[in-house]
Amino acid sequence: MAAAQKERSAKTRVEEELRLHTMAGTRQALADLMAWHGIEEQGEAMTLMIHHLHGLGPAGSAQFLAPPRHEYVIPDGVSAKLQLAYNREALRIACDE
Repeated sequence: MAAAQKERSAKTRVEEELRLHTMAGTRQALADLMAWHGIEEQGEAMTLMIHHLHGLGPAGSAQFLAPPRHEYVIPDGVSAKLQLAYNREALRIACDE
């Protein structure tokens, strides 16, 4: 019995609980992945994904860990109003000097 307790104690020393706060879309994506592959435990799914990504190496996993970048284009109307405000401010500063 003492040996079993020592084994359990050793096992708990190497395990670490990871908590993940997610938005609804991320939770749904994980649920979909689990359903598609018949995985019932979230921890198992996360562990599998981490190990598979790690197996791809730095270059192979980079595309999956790069955050998506969103490009914002200023509409022409807003750009024109900003330019007008800039010109007015430049004229005001020039007149004050």
